[in-house]
Amino acid sequence: MSPPLRVLLADDHPVFRKGLRALLMSLPGATVVGEAADGEQAVGLAAESAPDIVVMDLNMPGVNGVEATRRILADHPGTGVLVLTMFEDDDSVFAAMRAGARGYLMKGSDTDEVVRAIIAVGHGEAIFGPSVARRILAFLTRPLSAYDEQLFPELTAREREVLDFIAAGVANADIAKRLFLSPKTVRNHVSNVFTKLAVADRAEAIVRARAAGLGRQSSDQRPAETW
Repeated sequence: MSPPLRVLLADDHPVFRKGLRALLMSLPGATVVGEAADGEQAVGLAAESAPDIVVMDLNMPGVNGVEATRRILADHPGTGVLVLTMFEDDDSVFAAMRAGARGYLMKGSDTDEVVRAIIAVGHGEAIFGPSVARRILAFLTRPLSAYDEQLFPELTAREREVLDFIAAGVANADIAKRLFLSPKTVRNHVSNVFTKLAVADRAEAIVRARAAGLGRQSSDQRPAETW
């Protein structure tokens, strides 16, 4: 028999944590290794207890669930994160996914659904509630543009526009002309894009941007300059 899943609970409501702990402790296939009342505590406990899965609320004091997820997975990429929250707006869903969450359920989900999701995510699968899955499908099937705020939400609208030109192979000098900006301003935008996307160079930025659907506008024939 495989060992029970090691589960860390992260939620700022003690009554909810207590109920979830009782549910999990009644299962032979799971054991609760810790409880966190905020994101900072979740990050620390994840480092100490090495859970297989973190059941993560999003709205917590201090460090929120999205940032806690990002920090946990940066140090422990094999850990599964299941978001269990009251929020199902697009911003929350996609922020959690970009942070690396493999599951997303609403707190109103029935007990069996929560248990199935914990087991699935704990064993490396991805699982999303029906309403969340519909949002993901709608997002993936609609046309995208550089003006879509759900593309690289860490970027400003202008930075996304600059990234779109970069992905199309447009040189900095030509980006400046098309956007009526100074070359120095464009260089600053490019630097900010690289920093926020954590990419090393222009080539890596292009790969990220094109994978997201940017760069489809026509470019000039001049080769893109290196930066």
